[in-house]
Amino acid sequence: MILVDTSVWIDFLKGANSKEREILRRLIEEDEDISITEIILTEILQGIKEDKDFKKVKDYLLEFPVHKPKGTETYLKAAGIHRDCRKKGKTVRKTVDCIIAAICIENNLVLLHKDKDFEHIAVCTVLKVF
Repeated sequence: MILVDTSVWIDFLKGANSKEREILRRLIEEDEDISITEIILTEILQGIKEDKDFKKVKDYLLEFPVHKPKGTETYLKAAGIHRDCRKKGKTVRKTVDCIIAAICIENNLVLLHKDKDFEHIAVCTVLKVF
């Protein structure tokens, strides 16, 4: 299963011209197994200004499986990811990216993203990126 990061959903919803948006469009058309996390859902929805758009996007996103943190274990894993990257000279700018990576690793998901933090994480961990 492929977990799609906020960075790709934003391009998709805005109709941006990016290779990641095109990959997501193709994955949806081909009915591939794609999913999100609760934090990705939050990040996407907090950026929507109009109420009618909010409901439409929320309903659409909730059609996909939503992966949840497994509790304290996930957050400890995220801290370990950040520390492992730092030890290898890679700076991860956002804690939330470590949490998303931890959820991917815990659930054996492949991450489709457009965020350099995840490239650093993939070099330092077993995170699988699309």
